[in-house]
Amino acid sequence: MTDAPGARGTARPATSHPHPATSGTPTVLTGATVVLPTGSVENGQVAIEGTHITRSAPDNAQVINAADHFVIPGFVDLHNHGGGGASFTSGTVDDVLKGIHTHRLHGTTTLVASTVTGDMDSLTHRAGLLSELAEQGEIAGVHFEGPFISPCRKGAHSEALLRDPHPAEVRKLVDAARGRAKMLTLATELPGGLDSVRLLADQGVIAAIGHTDATYEQTVQAIDAGATVATHLFNAMPPLGHRSPGPITALLEDDRVTVELINDGTHLHPAALRLAFRHAGADRVAFITDAMDAAGFGDGRYWLGPLEVEVADGVARLVEDGTIAGSTLTLDRAFKRAVTVDGLSVEDAVTALSATPARLLGMADTIGSLEPGKYADLLILDSAYEVKGVMRRGEWVVGPQLG
Repeated sequence: MTDAPGARGTARPATSHPHPATSGTPTVLTGATVVLPTGSVENGQVAIEGTHITRSAPDNAQVINAADHFVIPGFVDLHNHGGGGASFTSGTVDDVLKGIHTHRLHGTTTLVASTVTGDMDSLTHRAGLLSELAEQGEIAGVHFEGPFISPCRKGAHSEALLRDPHPAEVRKLVDAARGRAKMLTLATELPGGLDSVRLLADQGVIAAIGHTDATYEQTVQAIDAGATVATHLFNAMPPLGHRSPGPITALLEDDRVTVELINDGTHLHPAALRLAFRHAGADRVAFITDAMDAAGFGDGRYWLGPLEVEVADGVARLVEDGTIAGSTLTLDRAFKRAVTVDGLSVEDAVTALSATPARLLGMADTIGSLEPGKYADLLILDSAYEVKGVMRRGEWVVGPQLG
């Protein structure tokens, strides 16, 4: 999502706070409810040394009493366009880093940077910039959302810049990311769609079905060709019908597919979210933000390419027709809503926000759960599910605020 010069917003960035813990010091968190892959452990502990979780910590480790708090894995966001007033699509390197940091303050310790529809030259240039940040470990990779999407379901993408997914052009974007392309969203029913899915699968890039007007049968064909993700399920696709079940049914019923959900209270009714969980289960659901520049920043006017957006009360909509234009969501809010509004267990919410997206990215051996040998990416939450500490790679980003 692009942010033109002069975008306006009321600055409300999250900030880190002074804390007693020293970054990089061997640390043991004790007394907390620790959410593990096998379930929650009361009065548990997590030991950290260097950048990783360990089975035990040295005798000189700093002990932090986190009683009456939760310790959970850091969040993993597959689909994010920016935050803190900065765009991943049009900003400078410093802008992108600002957006990344904004989301880290809210618990997202691993993030895939997403682009939006643009001309091929600008997208290949952007892919090069983002791939450098991926090589530096700032992001987990690049997600291309568009331009290979349906004009019937374009959402907040410029229709003038849309194109069919010819495999040669798809390959051009993948190559521009220099091995750092993680996912590409496309309308697989368009000419070249199925061949592009096969190409992406061969290249080890996730083919995601989204912004699509496909039928049920066309969606099944795309899954069989290698598509494995539903881009923001329910949004920008035909609704489920009793005679025309459409892509939603095909995506929910196939165990090979992981479905993205935007849990901000605007994109989905709670019943739709519960429907997805009931059919797919936490192991096939990944909460995402689909965040744009205003996430962690504030209301105001922004630009998405040539399209003007008004953000009011935290909801982003196109000025011209009121279409929802991404979100201002951060994943800590998605987690809290999942537990307090949607009725999910803490364990299922953790799976959808950490373990499932980590597995999808092929990173489950290093992130996504609190296990010895994995990166020390974790959050401390209080009993109201508010963030009281964020650690990434053994370094405190926020907190701990336990007093």
